[in-house]
Amino acid sequence: MIKIENLFFSYTSSPPYILDGINLEIQDGEYVSVLGENGSGKSTLMRLLLKLIKPTKGNIQLQAKRIGYVPQKNDFSNSNFPITVYEMLDSYRRILKIKSKNVIMENLKQVGMSEFAKALVGTLSGGQNQKTLIARALIGDPDLLILDEPSTGVDINSQREIYGFLKKINKEKNITIISVEHNLDAAISNSTLIYHLINGQGHLCTPKKYADEYLNIKRKDDTIA
Repeated sequence: MIKIENLFFSYTSSPPYILDGINLEIQDGEYVSVLGENGSGKSTLMRLLLKLIKPTKGNIQLQAKRIGYVPQKNDFSNSNFPITVYEMLDSYRRILKIKSKNVIMENLKQVGMSEFAKALVGTLSGGQNQKTLIARALIGDPDLLILDEPSTGVDINSQREIYGFLKKINKEKNITIISVEHNLDAAISNSTLIYHLINGQGHLCTPKKYADEYLNIKRKDDTIA
């Protein structure tokens, strides 16, 4: 699915590098949580995978037929712009040139948002907004789903529903998931792998190994790895 070789990135195209010699392979069907402190390069890595920016050096091989992207917020969150949930998803359907409108309600039903189809996007709660963004990202049946901190601004109950749904589609539909996370418990509970970025370099491990290392570090100095 994804192979990154000797990747360097700097917004100035010269040292110091935000990402410094990254090598990473992710197979089809993995659920990878990307962890790290602010400024560690998590969002930059996602932007590289989405081809919004290009590597300074190195290669990214990405075999996904289509990528679904879930940002923290949409452009209409907390705004008075008169667009409904249905209309927002329909505009994305048209961009992808998908003929059938059935995918809109099908995807809203998947995430438990079908009853909000006629609601204005700006009136949604944090959890409802995030579910809507996931429904939008699933239009076109992506085989790779990239999320940017999906639990930000979301209440506990909605967090459980969202992570439960992500885990379900990862297992049942074999959708590869890469999620930038600040929610450590969710990352350990739901991921098949964790990619920890620190000082521009990454370390891939299982959730159990990460939890053990995290707990060891926390006992030493009471800080997050």
